[in-house]
Amino acid sequence: MFLLIFLPFFCTVSVQADFFQFDTISNASSYYFNYIYCNIWEGECQPSQDDVTQQVPTRDLWLGFPQDYVSLFSQWYCSLGQCCESGDCRITNNITGLSRDLELKLHGQHLAQSVVLKAVQGFINNPESNKPLTLSFHGWSGTGKNFVARLVADNLYRDGVKSECVRLFIAPFHFPHAKLLETYKGQLREAIRDMVLRCPQTLFVFDEAEKLHPGLIDAIKPYMDHYDNVDGVSYRRGIFLFLSNIGGVTINDVALDFWHSGQNREDIGMEDLEHRLRAEAMDSQGGFAQSELMSGHLIDFFVPFLPLEYRHVKLCARDAYAVRGLVPDEGTLDEVAKAMLYVPKEERLFSAQGCKSIPQRINFFLP
Repeated sequence: MFLLIFLPFFCTVSVQADFFQFDTISNASSYYFNYIYCNIWEGECQPSQDDVTQQVPTRDLWLGFPQDYVSLFSQWYCSLGQCCESGDCRITNNITGLSRDLELKLHGQHLAQSVVLKAVQGFINNPESNKPLTLSFHGWSGTGKNFVARLVADNLYRDGVKSECVRLFIAPFHFPHAKLLETYKGQLREAIRDMVLRCPQTLFVFDEAEKLHPGLIDAIKPYMDHYDNVDGVSYRRGIFLFLSNIGGVTINDVALDFWHSGQNREDIGMEDLEHRLRAEAMDSQGGFAQSELMSGHLIDFFVPFLPLEYRHVKLCARDAYAVRGLVPDEGTLDEVAKAMLYVPKEERLFSAQGCKSIPQRINFFLP
């Protein structure tokens, strides 16, 4: 079928051969043949870095061909899902979508909303960045750190967290034994290098980062530093997110002080928290404090996630119902929110679990 459709196309090439630079045509033909052979005919081939990141040849290349055949070929090729403006269909970089999701789906986190959006947008818009983007998320469990990491993945990559350009590492799960540190170093370096070679823009998420061994962080420190390349590979288009509970108490104390003084939590600024988070991260036990990531000042932003209040828990409950296609009344949302534990004991202001258990808790209130 393929040959029947495009036989006139290739015949036209031979008739009008004088109009083309054959080295360019050869490169384009090789691109399409390799794609068909590897992905449609399932030939035995190994993708290289050039195969993965190569852009679809532009229309300028085909100016000498009859336009009808060019359009037909383009429609067929794009129907295979290999055609997009970015040049790599796995990468979407939907900053508008990220802004909308952070505004509508993330509750009670005005600082994280602003800092993450500006940091990611600035990085995406600056292809000549002199280092990868490195962000450190801090706060209590359930305040939205993993949720924001997922939103970033969903809006920067077509397949979200399932993208082959995104990798999640959970410290106690992937690196549980200190005695295997040297093995983990090699595995981690290889995993990161392999992804960078396969994807022109990568996202690495390290959950429970405070439990990472300092030697493990130092092993990948060069990948986050100001180097053109490391062993011939550039890591400058990588995004590294470190998620930890470090600084959670400090963040809560600042939020509580603002509440006691009658100030709105929305008045809390980065100047009230970031320097405290940096100091606490350096003084804490575990990988962060002792790693060159801290001493080398390679973290671009320490992003605080504030403790969630009763009103935020209600919004989380509303969203959890919406995912199931349900629209609860205010009474039901109040019941869900009241079932949560709030601290401190006297004020009962902040949800001890944030919104983490809300999707499971609403099962109790379903009819």
